[in-house]
Amino acid sequence: MAVILVGNWWALALRGVAAILFALIAILSPGITGLALILLFGAYALVDGILALVAASRAARLHGRSGALLLEGILDLIIAAICFLWPATALIALVYLIAIWAIVTGAALIVAGITLLRLVGELLVVIGGLLSVLLGVILLAHPAVGVIALSWLLGVYALLFGIALLSAAFRIRHRL
Repeated sequence: MAVILVGNWWALALRGVAAILFALIAILSPGITGLALILLFGAYALVDGILALVAASRAARLHGRSGALLLEGILDLIIAAICFLWPATALIALVYLIAIWAIVTGAALIVAGITLLRLVGELLVVIGGLLSVLLGVILLAHPAVGVIALSWLLGVYALLFGIALLSAAFRIRHRL
């Protein structure tokens, strides 16, 4: 593998440049990034739904049991339609889902942390739970902030990843 990378350092550099360009788009245009993510998920749900319906049809012919696959396929197609017809709504729904998850898991951490606090005097689990609940409340109150934050986080990752690949490519080329 290493020999392949050394011989194709330029491909590594191109991947780095592509990641950096994606990062700039994600950071500077978070709305477009969020929209693209929802549309990509919609495409996945569409393909998955079609394949689930095909599997349900085959299962019905072979075994007679296909209800779960049929339901899955129909739900996938409904989700895909929502993503394509109302992408902004789907994106906001995703943020709400994350918000609810943060509140529920945060509340569970608070309860566990209080028990831990009583046993060993450790407060950080409670603080972690409070931070999770706070994140959820902020996302519920301002879902657009969640879309922007998700895009920026993805952008920062892509920027760091791209810089690492580009730097590695040039270091490899320099050593040739």
